[in-house]
Amino acid sequence: MDIELKTLTARLLAHRVVSRSDPLARRALLDDIFRNELDRRLAEVGLRLVENPYAEHIAVALLPPMMEPVFGADDSWINNNLGLPRDGVALLVILWAQIILPKRERQISRVEAGRENQSDMFGAQKPVETGESVSTGVSEDALYADFGKALGGRTRFNANLGRLANLGFVVRRNRMLQEGPMLDLMIDYSQMAPRIIEGALSDVLSRRQALTPDAASDATGGR
Repeated sequence: MDIELKTLTARLLAHRVVSRSDPLARRALLDDIFRNELDRRLAEVGLRLVENPYAEHIAVALLPPMMEPVFGADDSWINNNLGLPRDGVALLVILWAQIILPKRERQISRVEAGRENQSDMFGAQKPVETGESVSTGVSEDALYADFGKALGGRTRFNANLGRLANLGFVVRRNRMLQEGPMLDLMIDYSQMAPRIIEGALSDVLSRRQALTPDAASDATGGR
């Protein structure tokens, strides 16, 4: 087991991500003894395994107590530790909201539908569906039309897209932005989704509701 642990750890550090379909990654996710030893070894150097059942890859990240000692030379680490400017962080959040939120909704719907139709006793252990069947892309041109000017114009927009692609958050292909291996791993869905859905998105939906024919009729006294 020792050589497998060393191999997986080295690959995570060298490649930054490993596909969850990889045999060693699958062992880390399914073998409790192997996982516990992996977690112990990573913790010894201030790291933790990052994975979720909806993502196609696994990765490593710093343990929370290690963030300030590693990144705390100045205040920029409070915003992010990837060297992204503020408009780059904003673009990342927008991409996450447009790609990961709808993907997760489709994944959860399919999991729930599968449970309702489940007829075999091991159905709950089947992997969550991932990949292109549930993840859709975003048009660069449409994204720029919606947010480009607010994010600094064409030059800044393209520069930040390049940074996000280099960091593995997105893949640029034929002017479409596809999910990269880091996008569903490095942003905490449980924390971010409520802030977007109940915060900014709720305001948008409220404004849309105010513009429906019934609402407009009420506002004008039915005229």
